[in-house]
Amino acid sequence: MGHHHKISADQPDPSSSTATTSQSSGSAPITVDIHTHTYPPSYISLLTSRTKVPYIHQPSDGDPRLIILPSDDDPSKPPHLRGRPVDKSYSSWDEKLKFMRTHGISLSVVSLANPWLDFLPSETAADTARQINDDLNAACESQNAKGDKHAQLYAFASLPLSAPTEQIVAEIRRLESLSCVKGIILGTTGLGAGLDDPFLAEIWTALEDTQTMIFLHPHYGLPDAAFGGPEVIARSGHVLPLALGFPLETTIAVARMFLAGVFDRHSRLRMLLAHSGGTLPFLAGRIQSCVEHEREFVANGGDKQGPTRTVWDVLGTNIWLDAVIYGKAGLKAAVEAAGAVGQGIEGSERLMFGTDHPFFPPLKEKDGRWASVDSNLAAIAGVAGAEEEVARKILGGNALRVLGIEI
Repeated sequence: MGHHHKISADQPDPSSSTATTSQSSGSAPITVDIHTHTYPPSYISLLTSRTKVPYIHQPSDGDPRLIILPSDDDPSKPPHLRGRPVDKSYSSWDEKLKFMRTHGISLSVVSLANPWLDFLPSETAADTARQINDDLNAACESQNAKGDKHAQLYAFASLPLSAPTEQIVAEIRRLESLSCVKGIILGTTGLGAGLDDPFLAEIWTALEDTQTMIFLHPHYGLPDAAFGGPEVIARSGHVLPLALGFPLETTIAVARMFLAGVFDRHSRLRMLLAHSGGTLPFLAGRIQSCVEHEREFVANGGDKQGPTRTVWDVLGTNIWLDAVIYGKAGLKAAVEAAGAVGQGIEGSERLMFGTDHPFFPPLKEKDGRWASVDSNLAAIAGVAGAEEEVARKILGGNALRVLGIEI
């Protein structure tokens, strides 16, 4: 991406002198929000023009309503009560900067929120992706040109995954020319058949060749039946799909990649997993044990080719995790899993702070600090304890180094 360092995924990250200086002991820590979303005007316009999920409904009075999940499009509810209200925090750069100032965030790497561009028809996907990616880059360039080192913006771009493969690859390579683009955001279905789909090979190769960071983010969740059906889900609003469906979706997607040998064939992929990797850090040992005891794999005398690398190796070389998990226990598991490969890399080197703004806002006091953000900060403080440098790395140092951003 624009001006980032080439970093091999199978080697420890080289320390950037800029990042090291910025995070030196005694100075205030730089906080980088790696997981923060926006819907630029061109995307709002696109969703407003639609009548099928995803779409935005504009009632005659009140805020527009974002219908982002199939469960949001509940025909038993009038349109002005479906989904969630889309206030100006979803698309206003001023609101993004206000949020950053409130929480002491110096730099945000913004990305389009789900469902990205996966729903676009093939013939328009590439043009739409270029327009939206250029909009994001231009907005970030404009803000950074002001020279305010406490309010900088960068971006993860979106790919036109419904377009022909050559157009997707062309966009990946074009993004290198955009100075504020530091990676791409990707959903768990890839081209529609999952991230273990063989047809993704050319795309993985292009992402490897450009050393593009892939921010993997869930959207599709699990089938309603996994939670007991629509009636059970309705009783708890979005809690089951968001609290359980999203993390398990991410875990299953990465586990499928691992089992299909994607990380064996594309060993230099760089992936940042949303929500601290879902349940992957907690279940990594169980996944690896099942692989080692699977009789059908060639390594154990069977006829199916299992992964040749361990899940620990993949976690310690190809994968980074955000710290959007809202609790010390989960974040501790993420740090432990990320550092388990035994290559002299501390797990805290692979964790990055995030907020998931504008989602999970306070529902009562609108102008103060967000409890969701403070939960993530408290988890980082709890894991770091008295080790100030660990907190500094997770809060911003790791993101600056890994993405090659200079302040």
